[in-house]
Amino acid sequence: MRRKYNIDPIIINGKVIKKLIIDPHVDKHADHINDDLIKKMVRQLDEGIFLSEKELDGFSYFATILKVEGLYYKLVWLLEKDCLYIGVITAYRDRRGK
Repeated sequence: MRRKYNIDPIIINGKVIKKLIIDPHVDKHADHINDDLIKKMVRQLDEGIFLSEKELDGFSYFATILKVEGLYYKLVWLLEKDCLYIGVITAYRDRRGK
């Protein structure tokens, strides 16, 4: 089941985001990813401008490498046109090192 959180407002691509929705697909990485870590990743997107990887049916899809507590992670996320939430599709440790 998707998990929904109200978050302190952040701005992504000039859009105010007030809600976080985490897809259960993230749970397959539960050995190293949890909702608190995802919240830290999402907070790092604040004030950012990002180019989408793909746009489909009113959704813009993104993949971003982020460093949290000295480790790199890949966050796959989306924004829906005219909505005030960020959806996290998945997140996992990026072991390639940047």
